Amino acid sequence: MEDKLVTLAIRTFQRAQMIKSVLEENGIETVIHNLNLEHPELAVGVRVRIKESDLPRALKIVEEMESAWEHEPATGSTATQQVLIPIDLSDQVTKAIDFGFHFADILAAEVVFLYVYFSPAFTISSNNDMSTYSISDSDLLRKIISSANSEIEAMTKLTHDRIAKGELPNIPFRFELKEGVPEDQILDYCKKNNPALVVMGTHGKKLNNELIGSVTAEVMEACVSPVFAVPVLMTMQSPNDIKRVAFLTNFDQKDLIAIDRAISLFASEKVEMYFIHASDKNVAWSEVMLAGIKSYFANHYPQLVTNYALLKTTDTPELLNNFMINNQINVLAFNTRRRNLFARLFNPGLAYKMVLHSDTPLFVTHV
Repeated sequence: MEDKLVTLAIRTFQRAQMIKSVLEENGIETVIHNLNLEHPELAVGVRVRIKESDLPRALKIVEEMESAWEHEPATGSTATQQVLIPIDLSDQVTKAIDFGFHFADILAAEVVFLYVYFSPAFTISSNNDMSTYSISDSDLLRKIISSANSEIEAMTKLTHDRIAKGELPNIPFRFELKEGVPEDQILDYCKKNNPALVVMGTHGKKLNNELIGSVTAEVMEACVSPVFAVPVLMTMQSPNDIKRVAFLTNFDQKDLIAIDRAISLFASEKVEMYFIHASDKNVAWSEVMLAGIKSYFANHYPQLVTNYALLKTTDTPELLNNFMINNQINVLAFNTRRRNLFARLFNPGLAYKMVLHSDTPLFVTHV
């Protein structure tokens, strides 16, 4: 019987080359597919393929390699992989903390709480002379910082107590206190430290017509790291309640890496994965593509139950929201391009729309 080739992993070109080198040193014949032959360093979704008979041994080798990678220094100033949890100490979101610690446990990462405060450092004088100002709010600034430090001390004790009771995994954690605009400081922190995941709370569906942008939505549309948004009013009580994850795909090759990330984060014996595509055109071809994606991931992740669905359009977030409610979807995941400020202001993306119109958690990547 022919020993067919199977896909061991989907990784960037650099990581795929490293895996290939180590496997071949261990006598395992390895082939890399889907390269950009002119510029291989730009290739995404590179497949590392091996003989099916070598799969058990290769899986063990790659697992050891990736375990070592998890503890490599990040591209920023930190040496430990991080899960970042931005918080507002006046309105703590317990569920975001629960999910953040859960994912940090999966990723073998430390938790970093980031609190951003606004400093009214300067007050313009009453004669409207812009060249004249006084630091009249220095006392207020000291009170803000003092209050924040007190809240951090209380939250540190509470978190240690919850770890001791077994309510949270025993994960290292620390606090960062920054001055400025929350979304700017969060994005800047991610750019410098490259956390493996950002976990943020969001208010979800608005109870009024307020159009002021959500900090979470702004971060999701521009962040270099994957973001998991936790609505305050969601029905799930813990990460163990994640049973169905939907991935919205446009059949972009980069979606394969994003799907692989989602599976790595959410997959368990109890999780079902839905692949969904929204379009008004080429319905027959879209169904063929979805069926192919379903078959591919069913073969390479046999523990997963996989499904696919077609939607007519994503012009309105209500359509997606209704689909998630009707199919009891616990998490909606998708890959999106980072967008500049002008685009985000005048043409909000799907992440922004879903944050403001849904109480379903979102997982957004930028591959």
